[in-house]
Amino acid sequence: QVQFVESGGGLVQPGGSLRLSCIISGRMFNIYTMGWYRQAPGTQRELVASITSTGSTTYADSVKGRFTIARDNAKNTGYLQMNSLKPEDTAIYYCKLIGSGIAWGRGTQVTVSS
Repeated sequence: QVQFVESGGGLVQPGGSLRLSCIISGRMFNIYTMGWYRQAPGTQRELVASITSTGSTTYADSVKGRFTIARDNAKNTGYLQMNSLKPEDTAIYYCKLIGSGIAWGRGTQVTVSS
């Protein structure tokens, strides 16, 4: 069964950094664009960054210049480096192979607070 396992979240002060990881089991990783999404309480899930199988990236305006998405196709792993974190970045973060139809994982909680 293919699934996503996100990790690396936690509590961090404003201005701090975190690095999220996402391991995706199965053989589909190299085919799809990978995205990192987040969902704060009372809001819809939003796409914050994506990276194609060949490494082209896109970012939401709210995270541009602060977040960096990366992937290691050999390890079936994706990453989201988050710097200069703000309280409004607080959310559960999820990874996804866009268009794959694979169910969402449990995500990892990121809390930015002093």
